[in-house]
Amino acid sequence: MQWTSAPNIGEAPLPQRARSYWKTRISALHEELEKLLEIERAQLPPWLAVGFGSGIAAWFALDTNRQWTAFLCLAAGIALVGLVFASGRSGRALGWFSLAAAVGCAIVWIRAESLAAPRLAAPMVVELLGTVEAVDYLAAKSSIRLLVAPQTPALPPRVRVSVDEERAPPDVAPGALIRVRARLAPPPPMALPGTYDFARDAWFKQIGAVGKALGRLTIVTPVETQGLQNLRDRLRRQIANGLSAQEAGIAIALATGDQNAVVEQDAEAMRRSGLTHLLSVSGLHIAAVIAAAMFLSLRLLALSEYLALRFNLVLISAGFAAAAGVGYTLLTGAQVPTVRSCVAALLVLGGIALGREAISIRLIAVGALLILMFRPEAVAGASFQMSFAAVTAIVALHSTAFARRLFQRRDEGPIARLARALLAMVATGLAVELALIPLALFHFHKAGLYGVVANIVAIPLTTFIIMPIEVAALLLDRTPLGGLLWAMCGQAIDALVGMAHLVASAKGAVAMVPSMPASAFALMVGGGLWLCLWASRMRALAILPIAAGAFAGMTAPTPDLLVSGDGRHLAVVDADGTPYILRDRTGDYMQSLLSEASGFDGAPQALEARPYAACSRDACVARLMSEGGRWQILATRSPTRLDWASLTVACADADIAVSDRRLPRGCTPRWLKLDRSTLAKTGGAAVYLDAAQIDTVSARVGAHPWAM
Repeated sequence: MQWTSAPNIGEAPLPQRARSYWKTRISALHEELEKLLEIERAQLPPWLAVGFGSGIAAWFALDTNRQWTAFLCLAAGIALVGLVFASGRSGRALGWFSLAAAVGCAIVWIRAESLAAPRLAAPMVVELLGTVEAVDYLAAKSSIRLLVAPQTPALPPRVRVSVDEERAPPDVAPGALIRVRARLAPPPPMALPGTYDFARDAWFKQIGAVGKALGRLTIVTPVETQGLQNLRDRLRRQIANGLSAQEAGIAIALATGDQNAVVEQDAEAMRRSGLTHLLSVSGLHIAAVIAAAMFLSLRLLALSEYLALRFNLVLISAGFAAAAGVGYTLLTGAQVPTVRSCVAALLVLGGIALGREAISIRLIAVGALLILMFRPEAVAGASFQMSFAAVTAIVALHSTAFARRLFQRRDEGPIARLARALLAMVATGLAVELALIPLALFHFHKAGLYGVVANIVAIPLTTFIIMPIEVAALLLDRTPLGGLLWAMCGQAIDALVGMAHLVASAKGAVAMVPSMPASAFALMVGGGLWLCLWASRMRALAILPIAAGAFAGMTAPTPDLLVSGDGRHLAVVDADGTPYILRDRTGDYMQSLLSEASGFDGAPQALEARPYAACSRDACVARLMSEGGRWQILATRSPTRLDWASLTVACADADIAVSDRRLPRGCTPRWLKLDRSTLAKTGGAAVYLDAAQIDTVSARVGAHPWAM
């Protein structure tokens, strides 16, 4: 007889015990999450703006209608689960975030479809008759750029035309009816993968064609400039008369927000030194105008004993400051960064008037929501991203307990007070530069590394010296002091530009990357938001996505071959990152694009000078080595008709054939054929030989409305 041990009646079966264990663990984790969110409850509302912006960004990042629809369904489903079925603060937070993401994606999709406008199908020369809607003076290029509403039915409802300054009457203004012979073309797509997408911006501005005037512009029906446009023109002319052309470009940008007059060399130096934000009317300029208006109005009102004893002068001064901020915003054209800064400033003034904390992350979130509700496409622009990143970094830094203890004013000697203020300025500049580096590398392939040092000098110089002197010079221009004030303003601007050139030319001043993957950029932006929006120790988790994104960005491969969308321009990128271009007479703009897309800080060199390239007047053959083996590239570079037999033999020997013409069917390279017909479908291309992969503009744009 076999005896068995008696079962333990009080012990549950093993599967049931495992389920109970994991249920307990999940419940404990949920309780911990609820405790964290309870601690961070004041920080939860700004995530609504992040969710809204994430939905907009998802629409730009995804490619097709099916993907956009799937994202909307997924976000709506998560929102339903979080708001209806889930319990606790975590469920509600996830539900509201997902709902905001779904709304953001839907809004930008609807806006993109609602702005659909006819576009020119092919280049043409036309006699353009239309009404001027906007005028931009490109003083650095000695030309004028006009936004025109044509009266010709065959043309798109809005076109942009550049006119040489000597061919345009001085009184051309918005509202005038003009006539000019011009060559128009469809809005150009991004020239290379990852470069600026003008076609996207043109779509949201409903510009259906761009071109160049071929003759003199004639004003059929003149119009007198009125209102703000008249004031902008008068300020531009007044500044141009008081300063040299180089100095006037900077001064005009500060006064009116028009950067077109800035000399290209100065603009590049400002970008490389991290000072380009000074040329864009945004937070710094709005803050200076509002602070000056509030300070002066408060001082003047306080001179009256009657007013000081009977009215809240702070509230009245806040009203004057708000009016000054709105007026300056309208004067400078109400661009996205200016509007964002003005909205934020008005909220700050409202907080001051109500006696509440004026500057907070919530304030920034409200400003972002207000802009994105009306112009959701702004989220894809560098201007919106960089301006919000800078101000968010500043507020997040100064809201920490450590910064408050370190930078708070206290009763101490003048030397210690100055040192504390200088430390706060350095720390603020460093925070801003660290926040802007990923954005600059993603959009412009370059970032200034010495911007902290440059901004410590440049920001006070611009805010407290250049701008006040410029305002005084404008007001006192016709007095005996006018000449002296303009001279002082010019010297201060020269000092600013000189410092920008000095910093920009320093060794190691600029970091370059060829093309940052979108995933790496998303990781760093998400990590940055996590770091700035949380207040407890959980913000330390941001180091994980930031580090992962930085590593992915730094290790991103450099393309071995770059081909423009028209096939005319090709660059072979050497092992050290130097691009070698096919055509000696490539323009400065295309040279700059090829260098940036290669991650190279300098001008590209000639391909025919390389030992691995054999070039004639009509074509080049380059033999390259990579980890994947040997590669032979054939590229045509003249319009001369090539012998068919020789061309087919050369194609058969090549792995890649590139041409700005349509190559015959008999031209069959071993791997890739990028001729006119192929590039018309793919757009510009970046080729990676080691991985045998190709990245194209059409793959980047997907099925968005502005696609080719």
